[in-house]
Amino acid sequence: MTTLTILAVDDEPGMLSGITRALTGHVADVPDVGTEVTFDVQTADTGEAALACIEQGAPDIMLLDYKLPGINGLDVLRRVTEQGAETLTIMITAYASIETAITATKQGAYDFLPKPFTPADLRHAVRKAVSRIMLARRARELEAEKKRIRFDFIRVLGHELKAPLSAVTGYLNIMQSHALGDEIAPYDRPVERSLVRLEQMRKLIVDLLDMTRLESGQKRRQLTTVDLVAAARQSLELMETAAREREITLDLQAPDSLPFEADAGEIDMMFNNLVSNAVKYNRDGGKVCVTLTPLDDGVEIAVADTGIGMTPEDVARLFGEFVRIRNAKTQHILGSGLGLSILKRLAGLYGGDVTVESEPDKGSTFRVVLHATETKGRSDLESDSDPAGVGSECNSDLRKGDTP
Repeated sequence: MTTLTILAVDDEPGMLSGITRALTGHVADVPDVGTEVTFDVQTADTGEAALACIEQGAPDIMLLDYKLPGINGLDVLRRVTEQGAETLTIMITAYASIETAITATKQGAYDFLPKPFTPADLRHAVRKAVSRIMLARRARELEAEKKRIRFDFIRVLGHELKAPLSAVTGYLNIMQSHALGDEIAPYDRPVERSLVRLEQMRKLIVDLLDMTRLESGQKRRQLTTVDLVAAARQSLELMETAAREREITLDLQAPDSLPFEADAGEIDMMFNNLVSNAVKYNRDGGKVCVTLTPLDDGVEIAVADTGIGMTPEDVARLFGEFVRIRNAKTQHILGSGLGLSILKRLAGLYGGDVTVESEPDKGSTFRVVLHATETKGRSDLESDSDPAGVGSECNSDLRKGDTP
């Protein structure tokens, strides 16, 4: 609920009394911005008194009589306009004419209300002014929010790029100064670490481009029949080398095939993000299990790991942009902080969502629900069997209620 100030200026006591009664306690609904407005009505019976009130604080709306003793309404309007006050003025007068309306409009009047008018006429005119004011305020708020988001985005982006750039610069300085001697072998480690850091920056740039295309609507979607099982298997194969180095077991619980109407690139992004995170944030010798479960109107993708897990506080902020859970267990894990934000946006394109169940030192399970956009392949999704292996070993700990 918002309260706006209205200053009624008229030399007729009955008119001021009528305006006060009509607007005091009245609630104007502004559905365009989802708010309701009430009014604090102030009055003045001369132009001089009106200007004195305005000096104390400009009203949001001024109901201004044209013919006043002393300074007339147009003079008051002109002075208010010259002061740059953000006041919408509605001229009211019994001497209505085209010339008066044109003159008042040229001097900054928002609307014109001829006498005599009913309470309904008054409220209608005031409501139009209220809608204009609230929409203008909302526009300013959105512009300020846009600037703040842009500033935060650039600040965080600069921070995320600064660390790998500093690391690569440091390694190059070591090599340039031959700090490790004249033998080539000692420089293998700096070169390796430089490549890792450069890959981190490349991933950040790719994720930024993906996110920008999604938000701008410039990414062209090509919906075709995608086998989700084949897509999941491909993502697991991509992470097989990294998983083998840490003795992490990869498992897929799914039917032989699961056709789904989707954009193949979007599906690959989802699986790659989920599986790579499950491996990166896992413990050595751990397990990653991808489970595909047909639903009546779509599919659920669940990726469970036996990794470091997260606290409820971490989970609550997980899907924000550039959000990375930073602690002693994650300080050496590289990432852009954009992957899960992109994942949530992609799920939204299919009318779905992403949820997570996690517990520190026990692991996490990410669940992505995607809803079918067409009925093609529906018979394959309506199997009464348990192809996803809901009771499989890789999910047993988290499905038995061990999560918070």
